[in-house]
Amino acid sequence: QVQLVESGGGLVQAGGSLRLSCAASGRTFSTYTMGWFRQAPGKEREFVGGIRWSGSSTYSADSVKGRFTISRDNAKNTVYLQMNNLKPEDTAVYYCASSSRILPYGSYSPANFGSWGQGTQVTVSS
Repeated sequence: QVQLVESGGGLVQAGGSLRLSCAASGRTFSTYTMGWFRQAPGKEREFVGGIRWSGSSTYSADSVKGRFTISRDNAKNTVYLQMNNLKPEDTAVYYCASSSRILPYGSYSPANFGSWGQGTQVTVSS
């Protein structure tokens, strides 16, 4: 199994930046796709961004495109989410997830990811 641990969340003012980290351990050899999701109070969990362990393809939701950047460090088994120009509407619990499949864009729904981290809170004040 794959274990995922998120870190880097916190409280930041609008316009500020945060970098979230997701450290993977366990059966990472069977993991091909990593995704970031977020869930705000009273709302459904939504896709933020995705990346594969191989290649250079990344995917971002329209709501964060141009502000958030997804990257990885294969040697450290770690995926990052760099968040710039944060807005109050970005406030949510952010989750890291993994899939054993190579997922095309359009398949980055929570149901397609089998392992999840515990989540890290991001709060953006106005």
